Amino acid sequence: MSLAAGVAQRLDDLGKPAWIALMVLGFALFWPVGLATLAFLLWSGRMGCWKHGRLAAWQGGGERLQGRMRHWRGGGPASSGNRAFDEYRDATLRRLEEEQHEFMAFLERLRLAKDKAEFDQFLAERRRPPDAPAAPG
Repeated sequence: MSLAAGVAQRLDDLGKPAWIALMVLGFALFWPVGLATLAFLLWSGRMGCWKHGRLAAWQGGGERLQGRMRHWRGGGPASSGNRAFDEYRDATLRRLEEEQHEFMAFLERLRLAKDKAEFDQFLAERRRPPDAPAAPG
């Protein structure tokens, strides 16, 4: 085992704080050493940033992401393990979707009524002779 491999193994045994301390010390003594240490840590995956972070779902650990995506594709949310809660949640989601559709239909009727009122007012103003006074309204 080479000296570098032995040092790396010893630092791995001590954990992430030892690697961070080595990197900070490298930057303090001679910045290229600190930069090289940082590059090595990122490249080797020793810091775990890329393995356990947001990218884990895209790097083989996609079960969580697939469960979330199933809901948006129409497969419904994943089961919680409690059937009574799942039934309640499904009923509540259906009710909320129905209320949302009803509200959107109401808003559309409201917009149509407003547009019709504005259009009727425009036609009334257009039919009025130019010298006639405007009707109070």
